[in-house]
Amino acid sequence: MNTKPDTFVIVNPVSGGGRGLRAEAAVASRLAEAGRSVEFVRSRSTEDIRELAARAAGLGFRCVVALGGDGALHHVIEGILGTRAFAGFFPAGNGNDIARALGIPNDPVKAAEAFLRAEPRAVDVVRLRFSDGRIAHFIGAGGLGMDAEAAHLANTRFRAWPGTTRYLAGMFRAYFREPVLQISAEIDGVPWRGQALLVAVANASSYGSGVRIAPDAKMDDGWLDVVVVGDVRLARLLKAIPIVLTSGDLSAFPEVQRFRCRRIVLGADRGARVHGDGELLGEAPAEFEVMPGAVRIMTAQ
Repeated sequence: MNTKPDTFVIVNPVSGGGRGLRAEAAVASRLAEAGRSVEFVRSRSTEDIRELAARAAGLGFRCVVALGGDGALHHVIEGILGTRAFAGFFPAGNGNDIARALGIPNDPVKAAEAFLRAEPRAVDVVRLRFSDGRIAHFIGAGGLGMDAEAAHLANTRFRAWPGTTRYLAGMFRAYFREPVLQISAEIDGVPWRGQALLVAVANASSYGSGVRIAPDAKMDDGWLDVVVVGDVRLARLLKAIPIVLTSGDLSAFPEVQRFRCRRIVLGADRGARVHGDGELLGEAPAEFEVMPGAVRIMTAQ
């Protein structure tokens, strides 16, 4: 009998303040009870996650799973992209926006139970090209401007804050410190210029632990949902926050413009961080392009 494991689980021990590490034993027990042959390994860094995932795919593991946050899944995707391996996700982070978009339970043990009856689903990936030729990818939501600064601060200065408050604290700090950007864009070949606090490029509907920046975005439709937030005054920003935490319907805000495209190139009048899946990936100018169905992720159909 062939007893070689077909599933490789990469545990990020620092995800969610240690939530991933604490869940490891329970997840392993549930998979073993179901007779699933699984190998577990703990990562040492984000780069290590990517290298472990690539190695597992190269060794022929059918599925490579991230037990951690959105960032852990992000690096697993980077590692297996272009291979025959599927991705899996047992969410144990602070935000878990990608799990929410994919219909994966927020609890890692319940996610493992769902995984046992899941099937691979083709999901779009966003490819980023930077001016220095470097390429990166993300599968959830990203962009540049105030949201990138907020993501950076949420992962550093406000890391210990709970849930969405990490991102909101970072956003307000960036709002008062960073002047509005002058954006030059090319949206499916059509030029666009204007002022913006941020430009979000979304494959999933939310980021920042539940901020519904693009409520109509779907992860398997072959489109990018682009949201340009103009120079919003503080009173208007405060009014918008409860909306983006619930419906995401900002139709009453003329400061917000939405586009759908396959490719967008974004530049700014000064250095502007670019992020995706909560990870800082580089600086503008950057080209975002959708790669339809580029990776398969185990989800309930």
